[in-house]
Amino acid sequence: MIADLALRVAEAWALAAALQLALWLVQQRTRNAGIVDVGWAASFALVAGLFAWRATAPWQAWLPIAAIVAAWSARLTAYLIARGAARAPEEGRYATLRARWGARAPRKLFVFFQAQAALTGLLSTALIVPFAAAPTGPTWPRAAGAAVSLLGLAGETLADAQLARWKRDPANRGRVCDAGFWSWSRHPNYFFEWLVWLGHAIYGLAFLPYGLIALAGQAIILGSILGVTGIPPTEMQAIRSKGDAYRAYQRRVSAFVPRPPKRAP
Repeated sequence: MIADLALRVAEAWALAAALQLALWLVQQRTRNAGIVDVGWAASFALVAGLFAWRATAPWQAWLPIAAIVAAWSARLTAYLIARGAARAPEEGRYATLRARWGARAPRKLFVFFQAQAALTGLLSTALIVPFAAAPTGPTWPRAAGAAVSLLGLAGETLADAQLARWKRDPANRGRVCDAGFWSWSRHPNYFFEWLVWLGHAIYGLAFLPYGLIALAGQAIILGSILGVTGIPPTEMQAIRSKGDAYRAYQRRVSAFVPRPPKRAP
């Protein structure tokens, strides 16, 4: 079983690497590295399709998680494209990297794009077991996991819609969004994103012992959000663009887990 799972994860990595190579070539022409995020989001629908095509487990075991992954992937891909991740101007954090790297930018960005493909392959471990093994435990983890993932998907969709509506109002130009979920968390989209992956981990508890590898996926996502590619660079860019207004927002509103904001002194 372990060898079979490893082979399928390698296939997922190869599929994501091919996609990110194509997108790296695109950004060489457009000079917009934000398309890497589009590729990362879209790659999971492709991986779910690959796993479904190669599935050896009963379809009842993997269809719920495959449907959730496909819906999450399609929604996030469409949102990123609509937000402009695939067209000019380049998002601030990527423009900063491009300027910092100078003449080395093409090579550095190639490594960055392929690192995202490797991350897709690594995170596919959170999905693979239901496609390869029949459930061995009670059915409640599948129902609970699907419910948590759907809650995360709904919350992420609503948070993105609230932010988009805020930005469409000319009166809010240059201000910090603190409407809806954004008044309780500075990054509600990241929080609900983590919930999606936490749901996958709970779903995996119905496939013991191999399903335990799904726990790693939510831990990787959480670590990335809190310490690597999520909150830190996003907040640095927000401070660069909004200055003291964002620093005041930081003092008042939770960074990650939604909770009532602190009262202003």
